[in-house]
Amino acid sequence: MQLFLDTANIDHIRHGVELGVVTGVTTNPSLVSREGKVIYRDLVREICSIVPGPVSTEVLGQDASQMVVEAREIAKWAENIVVKIPASLEGVKATSVLTKENIKVNFTLCFSLNQAVLAAAAGATFISPFVGRLDDIGEDGMRVVIDIVQFLSYYRLPTQVIAASIRHTQHCVMAAKAGAHIATIPYRVLLQMIQHPLTDTGIRRFTDDWRKVMGDEGIVEAFTIPKDDQGNSSR
Repeated sequence: MQLFLDTANIDHIRHGVELGVVTGVTTNPSLVSREGKVIYRDLVREICSIVPGPVSTEVLGQDASQMVVEAREIAKWAENIVVKIPASLEGVKATSVLTKENIKVNFTLCFSLNQAVLAAAAGATFISPFVGRLDDIGEDGMRVVIDIVQFLSYYRLPTQVIAASIRHTQHCVMAAKAGAHIATIPYRVLLQMIQHPLTDTGIRRFTDDWRKVMGDEGIVEAFTIPKDDQGNSSR
């Protein structure tokens, strides 16, 4: 399962990519607005220059014709752009048009298998079921992810599932077990994924045990390559 960051924050994106684990980014109008009043195109282009993989950014139009116009413009911004189209009837129509033009579509705000079936039939590159928002209304968001993954696998369809609206680290675990191709996660969840109290305790214990015997200088000396009398490395 690949990891994308669900953000428009440049610093967070840079850090995720530097860690070597973030391969894509998803954004939406709400996430972009959190970065203040910015030039939308310039921000997305900067994100695309940082990220090695797909960057999803969303249209604002509500009808198919406007979605298509906006998507065609967005697709020009960078080679790794994916256009997010909402899961509405107009969105299905727009997706059908755009995929015929080889514009990659992330069918977003998906909350049911029925919506996913239509997205796949329209040729969407990605489908984004929103796990957390379904959980919020008492439904099983991850069950929808499982159903969509199984549907795509059974019919051997190329569309990939992006588990979205991830709220916590257990959602990441569940998405991986469900077979989601991608989980797009907030930056705070990315940082939480590595945290475990036993790891912290173990690191401190190993370091303390070393220092009791070797002292602080011993740590440096352990990784110093010995040199002969002429100053040349002995290795």
